[in-house]
Amino acid sequence: MKVLSVRDPEFAEYGRVFDDVDPALTGAIVEALAHGTPVPEATDYVAEEPALQGLPAASALAPLLFGGSPVQFGWCNGHNLTLNCLEYHRSSEFNLGVGDFVLLLARQADVRDGLLDTNTVRAFRVPAGTLVEVFATTLHYAPCQAGDAGFQVLVALPAGTNGPAPDLPAAGGDSALLWASNKWLLAHPESSEAAAGAHVGLVGENVRIENQE
Repeated sequence: MKVLSVRDPEFAEYGRVFDDVDPALTGAIVEALAHGTPVPEATDYVAEEPALQGLPAASALAPLLFGGSPVQFGWCNGHNLTLNCLEYHRSSEFNLGVGDFVLLLARQADVRDGLLDTNTVRAFRVPAGTLVEVFATTLHYAPCQAGDAGFQVLVALPAGTNGPAPDLPAAGGDSALLWASNKWLLAHPESSEAAAGAHVGLVGENVRIENQE
């Protein structure tokens, strides 16, 4: 799969780069990620990390990201080269990496009856220290590594996202895809999420990228 830069014009359909944010703010978060969070052999996710949440930089950045709504600062770290699933939220997500990482993205508009062809997935490389917004209309999941060292990536979302799924008083819309709070998930049949009961909605190859080093 071809990997484009987030600075390629094609990325504008999926998200945007925040180039004009004070580097002292993003730098403090990168430092805390680098020295305060692990890099597991697989992939791990923490929705709210105290080492990030308590940073003055996080308090200063939160209103810029979500306009005053409560924000959780967490991380997704590890090693990964495979798509496995795609998710979306009713909100944007912000990512910022210690090193370069790759996002596998697709458009929510291409989901048909709860199914998405993985041929529509695109890959974008995010440079180290670059803050990016992934739009609410963009499907995404765990980052992919750009090198053997793995990835350490900030995940900033509205507070409560990815918590326990609510009990729905009524079904309809995309309720069959709801996997956690503010998290709608399409799993590939080969994924562990599918084995755990997630909606199998990815049709085609379980996309895998090559290590970018």
